[in-house]
Amino acid sequence: QVQLVESGGGLVQAGGSLRLSCAASGSIFSINAMGWYRQAPGKQRELVARITSGGSTNYADSGKGRFTISRDNAKNTVYLQMNTLKPEDTAVYYCNAVIINSNTHTTYNYWGQGTQVTVSS
Repeated sequence: QVQLVESGGGLVQAGGSLRLSCAASGSIFSINAMGWYRQAPGKQRELVARITSGGSTNYADSGKGRFTISRDNAKNTVYLQMNTLKPEDTAVYYCNAVIINSNTHTTYNYWGQGTQVTVSS
C-alpha cells in the first residue's frame, strides 16, 4: 500500500504564511506528478498547484505569485509554500500523487487525508 501523509496546516491571520508538506511512503516504484488540491465548504475540489517529476510546475490563477510548490524526490515529499494568505484560501488542502506501485507496477492516483487551512481576517 501507499500512504500520503500531510502536515503543516493550521490557523493563520490574513497576510501570513504556511508551509504544507506531504510525504509518500509504502510500495512506491516511482512517483510521477505530485500536487495540491483544496476544497472549501460547499465547493468542488480544485487544483492549487502541480509539479512533475522533472520539476515543471503549474498553478491555479488564485495562487500565482503567492504559492510555490516544490518537491524532494529523495524524500518522496512535496511542499506547498503559501504566502500572503487570504481568507478565501480557507479550505481543506489535499495532497495528490500519481505513483507506480512497486507490487503491481500499475499507476494509481493517491490522495492524502487532507489538512485544514484557516485564514482569519
